[in-house]
Amino acid sequence: MCRIAGIISQKLNTKETEMGIQRMCDAMHKGGPDGKGYLLLPHLNLAFGHRRLSLIDLSENGKQPMPYQNELWITFNGEIYNYPALKEDLMAKGFIFNSGTDTEVILAGYQAYGTGFFKKLRGMFAFALLDQKTKQTFLVRDEQGIKPLYYATKEKELYFASEVKAFKAFNTHWKDNSDWPVYFLSFGFIPEPYTTLEGVYNLPKGHFLTWDHQQQHFTIGKFADNYPPEQETTTLQAQSLTKTKLDQAVKRHLIADAPIGVFLSGGIDSSLLSLIANEQTPQTVNTVSINFNEQEFSEQQYQKIIAKQISSKHISYTVTSHDFETNMEQIFADMDQPSNDGVNSWFVNKVAQENGLKAVLSGIGADELFGGYPSFKRHQLIRKLKKAPRFLLKGAKYLPSDKLKRISFLAYKNPIGEYLFLRGFYTPNVVGKLLQVPENKIEELLASYPLGKEVEKLSAEDRISWFETNIYMQNQLLKDTDYMSMAHGIEVRVPFLDQDLVAATLALPKHTRFTAQPKSLLISAYRTLLPEAIWNRPKKGFTFPFQHWFKSYQPMQNQAHYQQNDQALALLKQFKRNKLHWSKLFAVYQVFHHAKKA
Repeated sequence: MCRIAGIISQKLNTKETEMGIQRMCDAMHKGGPDGKGYLLLPHLNLAFGHRRLSLIDLSENGKQPMPYQNELWITFNGEIYNYPALKEDLMAKGFIFNSGTDTEVILAGYQAYGTGFFKKLRGMFAFALLDQKTKQTFLVRDEQGIKPLYYATKEKELYFASEVKAFKAFNTHWKDNSDWPVYFLSFGFIPEPYTTLEGVYNLPKGHFLTWDHQQQHFTIGKFADNYPPEQETTTLQAQSLTKTKLDQAVKRHLIADAPIGVFLSGGIDSSLLSLIANEQTPQTVNTVSINFNEQEFSEQQYQKIIAKQISSKHISYTVTSHDFETNMEQIFADMDQPSNDGVNSWFVNKVAQENGLKAVLSGIGADELFGGYPSFKRHQLIRKLKKAPRFLLKGAKYLPSDKLKRISFLAYKNPIGEYLFLRGFYTPNVVGKLLQVPENKIEELLASYPLGKEVEKLSAEDRISWFETNIYMQNQLLKDTDYMSMAHGIEVRVPFLDQDLVAATLALPKHTRFTAQPKSLLISAYRTLLPEAIWNRPKKGFTFPFQHWFKSYQPMQNQAHYQQNDQALALLKQFKRNKLHWSKLFAVYQVFHHAKKA
């Protein structure tokens, strides 16, 4: 797990390119504390940069950018979990390896199979690969979008990096994307492909960008499989398949030459990962938990059940309001993009790092795949509401309740309206007042948001699952987890997003994946392993006592920070009267806070 950056530009001289790539990598140094490296090829006007976090082959053999047979170069961020099997195949074909890294396997695999090899990779990855023979550079991002890869193209120029802040480090005058506050206040995050910077985009997951050094232009192609068709499967077969694939995924994700652990919140997902990890490794499992003095938020009793069952080396830390206030400015500094959900990730990764871990497994993905969210119960409500005349749906924005206001999103012809009905923050009339932007401009931006075509073919819970996976998880959970973990030099691995497990799960019939009980397929697949005390209780998300803590966080209470905006000040008053969720005021505060600092 590392940080990568690159510059391809005919407009810069060699010195400017060299200094630029160093600034980009220095801006991301926390994500690569174990080393750095650069590649400068003036004849191609190219520079690759790399900041290293060592987990496999900790020796200098793993140093990057890495060459192969004087033809290929790579700068790689991620982990390839099936690299031993891929390496065995390549060695049988006569390929020679000089290291024990998964990085070198990517190079040899490309040499053997070309871009078709990208589809064979199982893991999380974002990398740039230069083929000097064909004079092409490839930017490649894993099919689940676990690892970020941002790029910007101008005339005869290509820039890329693992974090958006690297582009600003390269050029402090890089223009802001004027629309980012609209997206942030509407979604609660900035959805892909957009970022806070103009012209800087996420490379779509499961895609690769090809830069032609001779023609000085690029194309983007897809290597990932399409949404799989449903396969006839009995409930018992589904349980067996789920257990087999998840067991395999956890075993893969435990590959490391450095200390590794599991985030244990006490819920179903993290408990399962801890239990399975204990079965898949002879070593004592490290478990990491966060708790609070506010008992209604603490899940310590459930964490202890699992830690005791597997005799783990259990690390538990109680986060207090003092910790929160003391670290908040640093948390802001470590955010690569504005976020409403990254604070919890920052703390748990801090605890992991302080206890000597380099990688930790996380349960992200289980709720999205197996119906763990309340949203999965609302597909019938959406279908019924959408039958109402559009003028009535549009008029819902004037209703007093925030939840009822969101009905207005269902007037959109774009399916994004369904997602915004489920999880949206503010409706366009409110956003318009906050930003002093015409409401119709906001409506146009949201209604024209680019969405994958496959969602239009899905219905009921499958459709909700697509929204939760490709919008919420993609843009909120994975993004936050990446930069908040790398702020502490920690790699977070997500076994529930293993490509083989995801493909097998998506092909299951709806009646096996989604029942009245959330995540019933997971529970039944591990009925003999998972204690009933863990699964037979109300769901509680991994959240902090923010509703209490933000009331004593003076910067967010300071009226001067809202620039005398009447709508913002009205929302501040609502929050003080417990009439507004903390995350919604936090979003407004960040927009004004960010604008003030920019």
